[in-house]
Amino acid sequence: MSESTDKTAPGEVDPKLLEILVCPVTRGPLHYDRKKGELVSRAARLAYPIREGVPVMLAEEARELGDGE
Repeated sequence: MSESTDKTAPGEVDPKLLEILVCPVTRGPLHYDRKKGELVSRAARLAYPIREGVPVMLAEEARELGDGE
């Protein structure tokens, strides 16, 4: 048996998961900010953290976006 080449790097989010996730507040699309390790909802002005490759999709855990973000 050969190993799958679809593995994600540690701390990275599975691209297939990113395709189906939506903002829990607005049900709108999310933008993956790889540099900050967050999923951003521009509509809700929230950034959801990604911890150990797992998106934390709780509004109370999200960071509010500042002006210009």
